[in-house]
Amino acid sequence: MQAIGNRRGAAVIALVVLAFIWGYNWVVMKVAVESASPFVFAALRTFGGGIALALVALALRKPLRPQFPAAFFWIGIFQTAAFVGLVTFAVVTAGAGQVAMLAYTMPLWVSLIAWPVLGERINVPQGAAIFVAFAGVACMVGPLRGIGLAEILAVLAGLAWAVGIILTKMLQRRAAVDLYGLTMWQMLFGGAALVVVALVVPSHPTVWNAPFAFAVAYNVLLATALAYALWIFILDALPARDASMGTLANPVVGVLAAWAQLGEAPTRLSATGMLLIVVGLVALTLVDRRAAA
Repeated sequence: MQAIGNRRGAAVIALVVLAFIWGYNWVVMKVAVESASPFVFAALRTFGGGIALALVALALRKPLRPQFPAAFFWIGIFQTAAFVGLVTFAVVTAGAGQVAMLAYTMPLWVSLIAWPVLGERINVPQGAAIFVAFAGVACMVGPLRGIGLAEILAVLAGLAWAVGIILTKMLQRRAAVDLYGLTMWQMLFGGAALVVVALVVPSHPTVWNAPFAFAVAYNVLLATALAYALWIFILDALPARDASMGTLANPVVGVLAAWAQLGEAPTRLSATGMLLIVVGLVALTLVDRRAAA
C-alpha cells in the first residue's frame, strides 16, 4: 500500500512539473514565431520530438515498428499535425494565453463527438457544464469582441486534438495499444506532415538566434521527450480521468506566464471567458469522475 501511495504521490508531482513545462511552452511558442514561420517551427518541434522519442526507445530497447501504421498515421495527422500547426499559426497574431485556453476546449469536443461515435451519452449535469464552457468560448471568440481568425484556429485546434483522442479511443477498444509506441509514431507521422507543409508554404527565412534555438531545444527536449515520458508515467500511475483533470492547470499556467513575461493582460471579457471555460471544464471532469465511480 505504501508503494502505491508513493507512486501516486510521484505522479501528482509529475503532473505539477508537466503543467509548468507545457503551460510555459505557450510563451516559448510565441517567442519562437518571431524568428521563424509557424509551420517551420511546428515541424522542427514535432518531428524533432518524434526523433527524440525514437532515440529513447532505442536506448530502452523498445520495438520501433508501429503496431497499427494506418491508425497511428491518422492520429498523428489530427493530434500532432493539425493541433500543433493550428495553435502555432494562431499565436502569431493572438495572445499566447488566449490561444492556450481556447485550445484546451478539447474535452468539450471529446464529449460531443463521443456521443454519436462511441455511444457515450451526455447527461444533464454534463450538458450544463458544456454550456458554461461554451459560454466562455463565446466571450473569447464571439461577436461581442469580434471574431478573429486566430481565435477560430485555436478552437479548431482543440477540435482536431479531440478527433485524435476519439480515434485513439476507437483503436484501444479493439486492441491493446503500446502507449509509448503510439506517442512516438503519431509524433513522427504528424511531424513529417508538418515538414511537407513547411516546405510547400512560402515563408520568410528562419533567424537562428539564441531565443529561437532555446525554443527549439525546449520543445524537443522538455516539451516533448521529457514531458511525454512524464505523461506516460502519469497515465500508468493514475486513473485516466484524474490525469486528464490535472492537465487543466496547463492553460492557466500559460495565461499567467503570458501575462507576466509578455504583458498579455486579458481584457475583462476575455478574463470572464477564461473563467467560464475553466469552471465548465472542471465541472465536466468532476461529473465524469462521479459517473465512472
